[in-house]
Amino acid sequence: MAISFANATIFSKPSLFLQRSTLAFCLRFSSISTSSAAVQSHAHKKWRHPVASSLVELGGLKISREEIVKDDPTNNVPDSIFSKLGMQLHRRDQHPLGILKNAIYDYFDTNYPTKFDKFDNLCPIVSVKANFDDVLVPADHVSRSYNDTYYVDSQTVLRCHTSAHQAELLSEGHTHFLVTGDVYRRDSIDSTHYPVFHQMEGVRVFTPADWESSGTDATSYAAEDLKKCLEGLARHLFGGVEMRWIDTYFPFTSPSFELEIFFQEKWLEVLGCGVMEQEILKRSGRMDNVAWAFGLGLERLAMVLFDIPDIRLFWTMDERFTSQFSKGQLGVKFKPFSKYPPCYKDMSFWISDSFTENNLCEVVRGIAGDLVEEVKLIDNFTNKKGMTSHCYRIAYRSMERSLTDEEINDLQWKVREQVESKLKVVLR
Repeated sequence: MAISFANATIFSKPSLFLQRSTLAFCLRFSSISTSSAAVQSHAHKKWRHPVASSLVELGGLKISREEIVKDDPTNNVPDSIFSKLGMQLHRRDQHPLGILKNAIYDYFDTNYPTKFDKFDNLCPIVSVKANFDDVLVPADHVSRSYNDTYYVDSQTVLRCHTSAHQAELLSEGHTHFLVTGDVYRRDSIDSTHYPVFHQMEGVRVFTPADWESSGTDATSYAAEDLKKCLEGLARHLFGGVEMRWIDTYFPFTSPSFELEIFFQEKWLEVLGCGVMEQEILKRSGRMDNVAWAFGLGLERLAMVLFDIPDIRLFWTMDERFTSQFSKGQLGVKFKPFSKYPPCYKDMSFWISDSFTENNLCEVVRGIAGDLVEEVKLIDNFTNKKGMTSHCYRIAYRSMERSLTDEEINDLQWKVREQVESKLKVVLR
């Protein structure tokens, strides 16, 4: 069985038009500045939740918090997510994610000189159409729900995969491209899941002249080229590892595959890929073409390559973490600088029909931020009246310091209050 990691790309199994204001520019390919909300020093004795800046810079324009976290019945973007806009860890050359991105760039530059256009600063605020419809995500797919995706309004989302830019890039004439960026999904809380993560999408388009002399049909030609390309990428990143291809299903490719490698005595799923559905190409004006596409999660691979045990570490500003990595040094093994003890708090409540675990995790993250390590269901039962009770164990742990009893108790009481008021459950 493949290891399950967080935050797969659009190539993962079920798990816009901006109507007004300066947000409209985001639908073009604008950059996001690397400015971010200030991060408080770990030296402070009493932790406080970071406060999001009221403005972020997107493509040289200032976007206010009220345009992203706004009073709209369909909006579900919290301040904790707004504060991540513009941080762009993948564009930092000395950060593990930036190091990995550049290593992948090196592979494509070496093996396909000057062919692949690279985009790593496209705006993460996109239309529902670009995020879902243009890549053939079914209308009833779970990823479209407010439980899974961050909606700015009913027609605008924070992209949940870099494939949200695929159709427009194809329409603009790009035939070989890599798109890297921060993506956003409402998710569970544990060491491999985080609501903001980073992906890379790759696309290559072929014309009839490419396959007609090969003696194979267009689909077979593209699939063979895809596998050759990605096997080479896996060797570039992991060395001479054993690999295997798994047939799978994605709504936007056919045939579809997952690549697994045998690494550190385990099978690891590296990426998902396939031959692009012809409908996507036709909508982009490429009636006679065939194409392949792949998607990979940078955190998923970086945690393995750098031995990083907790996904929250990617976001820390602690020099004991950041100083361990250097530009161009792929696979430097992370040396743990501390291991502070966790504190566990249990919470039981009668759930309502509208209760979801993702909503619970959003409430806990909104209060405790990165001090929450895991939220885990440890017990549930249904009584004779048909009422269902859930008991969750919340693990609090800082990666930088010991937490005090006072602040943990304070966090837990706030969590209980918010869970009861926002999720309409009855505490036990």
